[in-house]
Amino acid sequence: MSLSARDQLKYWGIAALVFAVVLWFLGDVLLPFVLGMAIAYLLDPVADRLQRWGLSRGAATAVITVGAILVFVLAALVLIPALVAQTIDLIDLAPQLLSRLQDFLAQHFPNALDEGAPAREALNSIGQTIKERGPQLFETVLGSLGSFINVMVLLVIVPVVAVYMLLDWDRMTARIDALLPRDHAPVVRRLARDIDASLSGFIRGMGTVCLILGIYYAVALMVVGLQFGLVVGFIAGLLTFIPYLGAMIGGVLAIGLALFQFWGEWWWIAAVAVIFLLGQFAEGNFLTPKLVGDSVGLHPVWLILALSVFGALFGFVGMLVAVPLMAALGVIARFGVDQYLDSSLYGGMSGPAANLVHGAPERDRP
Repeated sequence: MSLSARDQLKYWGIAALVFAVVLWFLGDVLLPFVLGMAIAYLLDPVADRLQRWGLSRGAATAVITVGAILVFVLAALVLIPALVAQTIDLIDLAPQLLSRLQDFLAQHFPNALDEGAPAREALNSIGQTIKERGPQLFETVLGSLGSFINVMVLLVIVPVVAVYMLLDWDRMTARIDALLPRDHAPVVRRLARDIDASLSGFIRGMGTVCLILGIYYAVALMVVGLQFGLVVGFIAGLLTFIPYLGAMIGGVLAIGLALFQFWGEWWWIAAVAVIFLLGQFAEGNFLTPKLVGDSVGLHPVWLILALSVFGALFGFVGMLVAVPLMAALGVIARFGVDQYLDSSLYGGMSGPAANLVHGAPERDRP
């Protein structure tokens, strides 16, 4: 006998509460497992394609693992040291940038920087804070993840979890499918397919967009000679995951650095601005429509809200689970709306449900 809607709502509410409590108390412990599962989910289509080319699941997983190790070693030897060095230099340069901004304001808006003026005090405060707190950035990040030993454990556990999850992904999904309640299995499978399509379209699509734009911004800014172009490109590409935020922060940072470095050489400043305009044009007209599409159903406002709320409540793990939860809730909400539109509660005596009660479709009745 199927459970009533009230009982189902009660059990699902209890499950959601347990999930929130587990995230609250065990967020840091679950971090490597959530990251490993996310990596396995992202790489599962690659493994499936290798299987279609004739490899076994184990061989496909081995090929992906070797490729990932090579990419990580290359990044650790070439990219990461340069990125860290440029970030530290940018933090050290921040007070000079603010000083140049003060000189500009003093020349064009002298009253704004009078002694005791709010703008002057704010700029001085920002420069001093960046100078003092900037070098602590990496210590803060490491501290949020735990001690150095915990970080090393994280770097070991995540790849191991990802490899095992990737190897057993098809078996796990088949086992979960076998445990579904028989009365609701078709509906659950349909919702799961819709959630997977929504989530994969956004995560994999936006991940590819972020990678392409990050490489484009970094290379283009370094070609025009902008200092810290690698850092700016990395930031702009990474934040592209959050709609509009990456372009805004990256563009403001790049143009601000260009004003500081190329002051008086306006063609180079214009070149930096054109780089970001071209990037946004390509993203809005080619990359996002092609790689993400319009079937995702995640509105930018809801995405930003979910990342902010879950990040504030559950930390980095909360940000990782925010997007999958929003994708699932979006699919379930659309399913609920479809059910409501097909019910007599919406259509009344003239709706589809009422037509079934009367025994004939509405178009067949006089």
